[in-house]
Amino acid sequence: MEFFYGIDRIYAQDEQGNTLAEIILSPIDDNTVDINHTFVDPSMKGQGLAGRLVLTAAQSLRRSGKKAVVSCSYARNWFQKHPEFSDILR
Repeated sequence: MEFFYGIDRIYAQDEQGNTLAEIILSPIDDNTVDINHTFVDPSMKGQGLAGRLVLTAAQSLRRSGKKAVVSCSYARNWFQKHPEFSDILR
């Protein structure tokens, strides 16, 4: 599944343009975002999409030099299991 990058989100869509999965990255300031929401459509559950979204967001933040505050419970648990990305957490 291909992910697309929006202004404040990374997402996947079906052929009709319906959102199947997304992660929201709300700006706090010029260098920090709040990862505050992860969504996967019920029809896509169990395929690892939420984890792939958080990984994609973490890699994107690392490349851009930005930091993250994580208020989404799924993303917070993901970061606890992936300490190799602790450098992007504020």
